[in-house]
Amino acid sequence: MVQHVIRGTRRPLQVLFVACAALLVSACAVSRQQEIDMGAAYSQQVAQQLPLIKDAELLRYVAVLGDSLAFVSGTQGMQFHFNIVDSKEVNAFALPGGWIYINRGLIARAQSMDQVAGVLAHEIGHVTRHHTAQQMQQQQKANIGLALTCTLTKVCDSGAAQSAINLGGTALFMKFSRDDEREADVQAVRNTIKAKIDPSGVVEMFQILLAEQKTQPTAVDAFFSSHPLDAERIANARALIATYPAAAVRGLRQDTPAFQAFKRRLASMPPSPPVKAAAK
Repeated sequence: MVQHVIRGTRRPLQVLFVACAALLVSACAVSRQQEIDMGAAYSQQVAQQLPLIKDAELLRYVAVLGDSLAFVSGTQGMQFHFNIVDSKEVNAFALPGGWIYINRGLIARAQSMDQVAGVLAHEIGHVTRHHTAQQMQQQQKANIGLALTCTLTKVCDSGAAQSAINLGGTALFMKFSRDDEREADVQAVRNTIKAKIDPSGVVEMFQILLAEQKTQPTAVDAFFSSHPLDAERIANARALIATYPAAAVRGLRQDTPAFQAFKRRLASMPPSPPVKAAAK
């Protein structure tokens, strides 16, 4: 579903962030509802700090594609929210509770629908495997003061938040381990197949990003800093796909005219805003 901004006064939002902070510091088990509340709170911060695409047609497409993958992910009852970050940087990330973000720059690199579907399925996998909540618990203990300062005051409006959130992704939030990435890859392959989408798109997107890393490494730095990627992950994804019966992967959707129309519409939008410089 397209993201809906939670409305309310500033004080309830402050209380919610303090509650999130308490959860992160305590390192206790986080329930699904707590993950949803945490994601809802941070999604508001993301909306304030990152330029998000507002075009209804573009959001509708990515929401329909994302929902088709979320539906088969075993998280019935959880509402996912799919967003496009208006940034030429290559990245995608997720917040706890089902908030998924994919950068315009990553979509531009994709050649077919199944490649973007693989990215969305991978990020959904981080949510369903609770990687997002776990990473926030581990990393934000060190950054909780900055997070609360950015949340409860207007200091981030001046650009200081770039040390925590930037157009390339969310340094404050996530830096996944290789084990996390492998688990999310398994979920991506499994759920694209369940959604009748060709899982080879997962591998192809990896190959596109690795190839660009060799020629234009700065363009994909944000993605690689939060999503460790190497030839071994590609081999593992291929091996996993090969374990499925040929009939299970034959004839699955690779591309659609609707996806190509989506890409053309996104490309016709005004250029992405430049990355803001961090405050010194």
